[in-house]
Amino acid sequence: MYIDKELKRGYNEYTNVDVRDGEGSLMDVGMLIMEDGDTYEFGDEKKEISWLMFVGKATVEYNGKTVEMERPNPFDYNPWCLLMSAGDSCKLTAHDHCEFYVQATYNDTKYETVLYTPDDTDTWRRGADGELNNLMKRDVRTCYDYENAPFSKMVLGEVVNLPGRWSSYPPHSHPQPEVYLYYFEKPMGFGASWVDGEVHEVHHHGASIITEGTHQQVMAPGYACCYTWGIRHFDDNPWEKTRIDDPTHEWLLDDPQYWGKDDD
Repeated sequence: MYIDKELKRGYNEYTNVDVRDGEGSLMDVGMLIMEDGDTYEFGDEKKEISWLMFVGKATVEYNGKTVEMERPNPFDYNPWCLLMSAGDSCKLTAHDHCEFYVQATYNDTKYETVLYTPDDTDTWRRGADGELNNLMKRDVRTCYDYENAPFSKMVLGEVVNLPGRWSSYPPHSHPQPEVYLYYFEKPMGFGASWVDGEVHEVHHHGASIITEGTHQQVMAPGYACCYTWGIRHFDDNPWEKTRIDDPTHEWLLDDPQYWGKDDD
């Protein structure tokens, strides 16, 4: 499923875990838009909640702590990301235009809420050694996953997809559902997303809800995109960097020779 949405000030819902299992994502997914002076509070007795700052300047208060955050853009700067236990709460105060990706799911496990700073982000520069003519070069950033947050039922990170290039490539899949939410440098930007066997044109603030099949992405030349990737673990099968390569395209993994490869 792909969702396009015109965002308003405040919280904008894409999926609700209590409605058709969040369209298969098993999560609440939304975007929070704030302007200077706005405040917003998150908290739920049964759901863990996580947000990632795409852009903005804000203060977050949680568990007696106060932290100032700023992210001028998602292309040159790593994210701020909060992972909050069910039963906890946090308050955001905006000091400029702010955009936050939000995801939440039911989790009985209580844990200490964690604020992942830009310095905590793990960045993996993939496809950066000339593979496939650098056409799948991208930065894959991870805020938290099963490795550093096994107490959570979720995973959250982001991908910086260069203009005219591919990501989540070569084609692969995993059984756990995943959500991509797109933030383009230019709001008229576009690309293409493979979702559950269908191809969709994607736009600024659009979301792909992926429940099965390969999910490769490509952006149009001239349009840089940063998209979040949020995964919901299965209770009996967590995502542990799980990757099932499409056997039809496995030959691409070895950076093979092919017609036109050396054509500048």
